[in-house]
Order: sequence, then structure tokens, then C-alpha cells
Amino acid sequence: MGELPGSAAWCACTRQRAEGDHCRDYASQQTGIFMKSAISFLLPVITASVLLLLPVPQGLSPQAWHFFAIFAATIVGLILEPLPGAVVSLAATVLIAVFSPYFLFSPAELEAPGFNMPVQAFKWAVTGFADATVWLIIGAFMFAAGYKKTRFGERLALILVKYLGKRTLTLGYAVTFADLALAPFTPSNTARSGGTIYPIIANLPPLYDSRPNSASARKIGSYLMWVAITATCITSSLFMTALAPNILSLGLIKKAVGLDISWAAWFVSFLPLGALLLLAMPLLVYWIYPPGVKYNEEVPRWAEQQLQALGSLSRKEILLLALVILALVLWIFATNWLVPAMAALLVIVLMLISGVLEWEDITGNKAAWNTFIWFATLVTLAAGLAKTGFIAWLGAKGGLLLQGSSPFTAIIILTIAFYLLHYLFASTTAHTMALLPAILAIGQAVPGINMQVLCLVLVTSLGLMGILTPYGTGPSPVYYGSGYLPARDYWRLGAIFGLLFLFLQLTIIYPWVNMLFG
Repeated sequence: MGELPGSAAWCACTRQRAEGDHCRDYASQQTGIFMKSAISFLLPVITASVLLLLPVPQGLSPQAWHFFAIFAATIVGLILEPLPGAVVSLAATVLIAVFSPYFLFSPAELEAPGFNMPVQAFKWAVTGFADATVWLIIGAFMFAAGYKKTRFGERLALILVKYLGKRTLTLGYAVTFADLALAPFTPSNTARSGGTIYPIIANLPPLYDSRPNSASARKIGSYLMWVAITATCITSSLFMTALAPNILSLGLIKKAVGLDISWAAWFVSFLPLGALLLLAMPLLVYWIYPPGVKYNEEVPRWAEQQLQALGSLSRKEILLLALVILALVLWIFATNWLVPAMAALLVIVLMLISGVLEWEDITGNKAAWNTFIWFATLVTLAAGLAKTGFIAWLGAKGGLLLQGSSPFTAIIILTIAFYLLHYLFASTTAHTMALLPAILAIGQAVPGINMQVLCLVLVTSLGLMGILTPYGTGPSPVYYGSGYLPARDYWRLGAIFGLLFLFLQLTIIYPWVNMLFG
């Protein structure tokens, strides 16, 4: 075959001959892997090249169109993962910053007196690293490290397994209702799910020999992680106070339409769909993304023995419990004093001072810093779409398309557009700020449209749309970075559940809200 004696290929072929196989199988396998890798590299480049070669759409600046080409290629790269997601988004950010006159800044900006292009390009490139949600994600990973190091997370996981662990499905419901219990009082779903739920459930899969980044992930870990991110998306839509952009949207509606939406009106508007999804979702995930382990009587018995072996709470576990409660109290009651990210950083500092964590636990947390770079650069890229004027242009085009439409048709189209355009955003807050005023302005131009109905249908979808992508809402990168949800699975499930949620929003919430307020 031409391999050098002693080489890995020669040894592999020799071993295969001994088993009666042919080296052609090995060569074919390696060729397939190479082709798959080459396609993963080429498709993002082809996407960018095709879009860059197309004529710039009328009414859009060249910079905005060029920027969108790189953004679209980045999304393709994140789906195919020729390189780690953080590398893909970082490379796109650096490329745009280095060639910022072509991708980012208009001629008027470049010619403005005192405009320092290199400095401004760098400032833009690092914008996402100052985003509060990005730092809250770091806090979530460090909380998880505290749970793991003190074994408090293991203790809580063992308690869950002892009472609910016979069936994987009951564990799914336990995760869902834990998020539901916290949702009305925690206006940051990253704090609630990524910082509180995830550190606990991350200890569950290893009890069933389900490990991240391996074939065993599907035993139970993948199921639990997808249930958790889906649950927080549902509860984020159910309660006005369960997601910060929900509250932001009310101010924008008041300013644009002059309409006040109460907590009760929001809750009642989404209740039929919220109740349905909370009751059905763990079972639906169980069918669509089935776990390998569905029933096990031995593990709960073993969990009880392990709890006895753990003994009483240690000093560090008690300290961690006190600090976690402090974080929850700050997240719920101190939002006028500290943003959730600052509260998380405060608790991390207290963990370090008290000895719950050591500095090496912070600096050595590769998953945390990988996610930090990945999500920060995505926030930067998404913000660039608004900066270059692409989002505003998209909104104006949408308004032209709706000329002469009926109120029913307009609400359907505007809701679909508002929802699916979330693929362009790495932050629900940015999505709300950029798109909601534009969508409302388009809606007001449609004769006979009921703006209260439109507003309620739009804003109650803000939580649901977070399921679409691995960067769609604050906790998404935490669960994506867990190692239990591979990129292809995440994008596939995001599309399935995202489209299902959108369909139900239009077929349940729209008629229900129209009946209540129409």
C-alpha cells in the first residue's frame, strides 16, 4: 500500500488484514473525514464570496451589505464548525475590524474631523467584552465550579436522583418546575438558569455515566440540558419579570404606541401556551431527542448510599449555599442597585475570599473563557448589523411589503419576521432595542390594526425565540458549552422547537389575545 513500516497507517492496515479487512476501508474513511472537513471550511467562504459579489441592494450602504456577508458566513461556520465556534466568531470580528473601511465605516465617518479609524475599529471589536450578559455567563460557569469543588452540586443532584431518578422523564419535569419556581422573581434568565439551575443539573449526567463531549452524552446529559434551556425560554415568555428585555419592551411600547401593559395582562395573554408547553415540553423532548437511559432502579438506591457517605454539610458547602442565596436575593431585589452581572462578580469575589474557590479555579476554567470569547464576539457582530444600518434597512423594506395588507395578514407577517430575525442577534436586549420600534412603526401604518394585540403577540415571543440558536439568549452559551449538546444537534433542535413555538404563538396566542383585547 506504500505505507512506511512502523507508521500509524501501516500498523492500522496490518491490524485490519489480520482481522480479514482491507486497507481500502481505512483509506475511504480517512478520505470521507477529509472531504467533510474541507466542505466545512469551504462553505462559509463560498457564502461570503457569493454575497460580496452580488450587487448591493438599493437603499443599503456597501458597508452594511459587506458586513452582512461576513455575518452570514459566520453563521454557516458556527453550524458546520470547521473550527471551534469561538475561533470562527473571533476571526470574523478581527477580519471586519482590520478592513473596517470596507465592512464597517461609511465614507462620511472616515472623513469626519478627528475620526481615528484604527482606534474606533478596535473599540468596536471589543464592544461585546463589556456586555453585562457576557459577564453573567462567566458568573454562571464560576458558580458551577463552586458547586463542583465543594461537592454541594453533587449533593443536590443525588437528592434529585434519590427521589426522582428512577425515570429520566421525571428528572426533566423536576428541572422544568425548578426554573418555573424561580422565573417570576428573577429578571435575568442567565442568572436563573445558567447561574442556578445549570450548576446543579451539571452534576446529574455523570451519575448515569453520561459524559460531555462523548458518545455517552446522549445517555441522559443531552436530554437534561435541552430540557433546561427550553424550560427557561418558556418561562421567560410566561412572566413579564422573567426576562429583562420584557421590561425594556414595555418602555418602548409606551413611547411608540402610548400603551401600558400590566403584569397580569402579560401573564394572562401567554398563559394558555405557557401552561401547555410546561406540561408537554419534557415529554416532547423525550420523544424527539430521546435519552439512552430511561429507567433505572439501581441508581436511586446508589444515590441514597452516596448521600450517606457524603455525611453532613461541610463548612465550604454551607458557605457556598449562603453565597448562592445572596446571589438570588441580589438578582431578585437589588436590580436598582446592582445589575445581575455585577452581583455575580461580587459573589465570585466572596467565593475567592472565603476559600470556596481558588484563583486557579477561575483562570483554569477553559469552558468559561472559551464561551466568554465566543459570545462576546457574537454580541459585537450582531451589534454591527445595527451600526451599519442593515437592520433599519430591513425594517423599511418590511414596511413596503405590507402596503395594502389586512390587519390579520400584517400581524402574522410582522410576528414571523420579528421572531425569525432573532437569528441575526446574539442578545434579546439588542433584538428588542433594534427591531421592536421598527416593527411597531410598520404596524401603525396598517389601517385598522389593533396595536394592543400586535404588541402582546410580539413581546410574549421574546423568551421563546431564544431557543433558535446557541447564542439566542443568555443561558444558551452555557448549555451549548456544557459538552452535552453538539453544534449540529443544537441547531437542528433549535429549528424544530423554534418553528413549533412560532406556530403555536400564531395559532394559540394570537387568537386568544385577539379574543381578550380585540
